[in-house]
Amino acid sequence: MPRYAAIDIGSNSVRMMAADVSRNGRFEVLAEDRQVTRLGESVFRSGAIDEAAARSVLAVLARMKQIYSRLGVLAVRAVATAAVRDASNGDEFLERASDVLGEPVERISGLEEARLIHLGVETRWPHPQKRILILDIGGGSAEVIDAENGRLRAALSRPLGAVRLEEAFLHHNPPLEEELRQMQEFIAEKLHAVGLKIVHAAFDRVIGTSASASAIVCAANRIPRERRQEADRRRVTAAQLRRLYRQLSAMDVEARRRVTGIGPRRAEIIVPGVAVMLDVLEMFGARQLYYCAAGVRDGILRDLADREAGAERVRLDAEQRRMVEEYARRFGVDLKHARKVAAFARELFTALAPWHRLPPETGRLLKAAAYLRDTGHAINDMAHHKHSQYIVSNADLGGFTDEERHLVAMLCRYHRKAPPSARHADFLALPPEERRAVELLCPLLRIADALDRSRDQRVESIECQLNDGELGLILKSEKDLSLELWAIERAAPLFREVYGKQLQATARRR
Repeated sequence: MPRYAAIDIGSNSVRMMAADVSRNGRFEVLAEDRQVTRLGESVFRSGAIDEAAARSVLAVLARMKQIYSRLGVLAVRAVATAAVRDASNGDEFLERASDVLGEPVERISGLEEARLIHLGVETRWPHPQKRILILDIGGGSAEVIDAENGRLRAALSRPLGAVRLEEAFLHHNPPLEEELRQMQEFIAEKLHAVGLKIVHAAFDRVIGTSASASAIVCAANRIPRERRQEADRRRVTAAQLRRLYRQLSAMDVEARRRVTGIGPRRAEIIVPGVAVMLDVLEMFGARQLYYCAAGVRDGILRDLADREAGAERVRLDAEQRRMVEEYARRFGVDLKHARKVAAFARELFTALAPWHRLPPETGRLLKAAAYLRDTGHAINDMAHHKHSQYIVSNADLGGFTDEERHLVAMLCRYHRKAPPSARHADFLALPPEERRAVELLCPLLRIADALDRSRDQRVESIECQLNDGELGLILKSEKDLSLELWAIERAAPLFREVYGKQLQATARRR
């Protein structure tokens, strides 16, 4: 499964998630981090991000980068939302944030934010045959999304974030009746466009995302904050929401902090969040609001997987592919077989990323070795793997550095017969990180070669299933695969020795 990281720089908090994402969109979350930074406070007060807020966010980003960098992610996408959209110095902040992450940080529109939220909800909690309304109340904006049969029909982004409203209207603790009235009038005014664009039909479900919805559902169901993950797919009725709004708006912030399910920082901005949720439910005559733990990060991860982001880092570029195929032809390599082995090698490399944790670019070198491992047959069939090493080591391969070429040569050397050993001087001459790469990639090259042992492309496709102690390899074909299964069985001991995992291969008819 490809491994990705997502960062959402919101007006209230910064969130990060790194996960392995399967082809059907399921996540295996590897790391999560969240920090309340209130980036939007200074923006909604003065129109610019102040230096203290900027430094706070940049420090959080540096911490998050340290976390996902250790996981060997294939691609990262970092986005900034309402506060940065509105800030007069947003460009300067984006430049500084991009420098910290070493990746471009995007300022996304409200509609792109809504698209990612919808994609995240449909990934975590699909509604393939229902019409749903999604409401996400962030720090700076609220996204209202109309979706049907898993497809987004309409979306609006309104300046109704909890931090923005708190900063603009609620200046007393507890808020004054006049302040609440002015805020409610503003909310109604900004939601008017929502009522014009989204058809007032019955929704099968209204879903709230973001921390405001989580806090309210926790409060209504008396779920302690430390168990807030239990709020996912739970609900609050419109009557409960109305009652909570009356209670919370009459409390000071210290009293709100004592309400079960509402965190200490969320208590500071919960009143505007409840007010917007209540207005949306009343606008559409909805009787209840469900909570979904999905958000922008989930949508980013699903979007990266759907686009196969970062796959180019594993693939040979056009010049590299031309060079390896040219050398393969020159030395009489069966190109149909080489291409098939290279494709399998890439799939194995991507699927096993959680185990080998090698840089994605290493996958290109594995593919190059798949093309060139048999060049040694042109010299002699006996010990052709050693001849292949000699040929590749001395080849003029454009598009590859000297270090990359030597690593490819070592992979050719160990694609059969004895594995890497301390007795081999050439292997010991490699830097430690390259020795580790060779050790981890050799079993994958041998398995990829075994998958086309008959050399007539009998295996049409493969599926890799990673369990705690086993790689389950499913070979899909309409043909007899007994030779391929036998060859994989021969490659299994080295895989088991290097990875400490079992290898179980089975054939399945397509």
